[in-house]
Amino acid sequence: PPLRGRSSLRSLELPAVLPSIIGFVCRLWRECARRTLRTRQRLAWVSALEPGPADSHALVRALARELEKVHVLPQTVLYIADAETFSGHEECHEQKKARKRNSKETAIALEKLLPKRCQVLGLVTPGIVVTPMGSSSNQPQEIEDGEAGFALLFPKIDGVKIQTFHFPKDLKNRVFDESKFAEAGLKNNPDLRVVLLFGYNSWKSGATRFLHQIVNPLNEKSIILAGGQVESFTSLTSENSNAQPSDACGVVGLAFSGPQIQSATVLLDQDVADERTAEAAMQRLKAANIPERNTVGFMFACVGRGYRHYKTKRNMEADAFRKFFPNVPLFGFFGHGEIGCDRIVTGNFVLRECNDVKDDLLHGYTTVMTLIHLGSTKPNQV
Repeated sequence: PPLRGRSSLRSLELPAVLPSIIGFVCRLWRECARRTLRTRQRLAWVSALEPGPADSHALVRALARELEKVHVLPQTVLYIADAETFSGHEECHEQKKARKRNSKETAIALEKLLPKRCQVLGLVTPGIVVTPMGSSSNQPQEIEDGEAGFALLFPKIDGVKIQTFHFPKDLKNRVFDESKFAEAGLKNNPDLRVVLLFGYNSWKSGATRFLHQIVNPLNEKSIILAGGQVESFTSLTSENSNAQPSDACGVVGLAFSGPQIQSATVLLDQDVADERTAEAAMQRLKAANIPERNTVGFMFACVGRGYRHYKTKRNMEADAFRKFFPNVPLFGFFGHGEIGCDRIVTGNFVLRECNDVKDDLLHGYTTVMTLIHLGSTKPNQV
């Protein structure tokens, strides 16, 4: 029936109640969205490729656009970008001249896009290996020149724990305190399966020796070790990262624990120099029989490989990987040294190159290919 009197109508004026209605709907939508995101336990990623000269924060803008579209609530984030992205020049409009970007500025801009409570590890490298967004079957790209980067978004996965760690070199003590391994989940942890290691500022005196102090005890365990030497790390959430001098050296990384995790690595040494030998190495990795659903691939290569090593033929190793693993996304970098060997870890089965002798894990002028399977997913998780 029609309302009698304008006073009743005024009490129901839409503008007066609209803010509270909108607020309630937004809160309800956010809560429903977060509940939906928590049930999605598969890896997601965002990537940006900007060939040619570095553009001002091109990667940050691209990642910002794409992060809004990704339906995953990350618990751990690994982002890697080339050195141009973090130290290139940007135009300062007020002063009408270019200024050198501070790596922390770019890191802050990136990490502001991520949930506050998630663990973040950011690396700066000379070159990038990345699978473009859209599908895990997209052709991975080896970006040796130009601005590029990616962010891997690991959600909370039942039965899997991913932990970041940071071991800065102590200038006062020549011997590393191995009790720090336990704090990082690298000791007294029967479910530890994979450790990705990244040394930074390797040009510093004592950096290689320090890396050996980290790698050697871990090499005695039946786990996968893989990674390489990077330019630097930029993560603001790694412990003690802000307290370290910019020219300090150390090791950062990710530890993957969980009985359902399976992994394998292969080493492409200097003799792998053409399509045939590169594909033979991928066949070795394929023979590990790691499940390919809910699996991510990593490629850690020397800056001396790529098209220079393969006589100007680009994307050789990434193409070989895609041939044998058509639906596994591949990520990684070109760096200043590689960590890894031929090894398989699956269930209670561990295959090492030499079970009686420690594998040689530190290399140069090589590539380490790694598969990490994070366990089976529910049928409705796509």
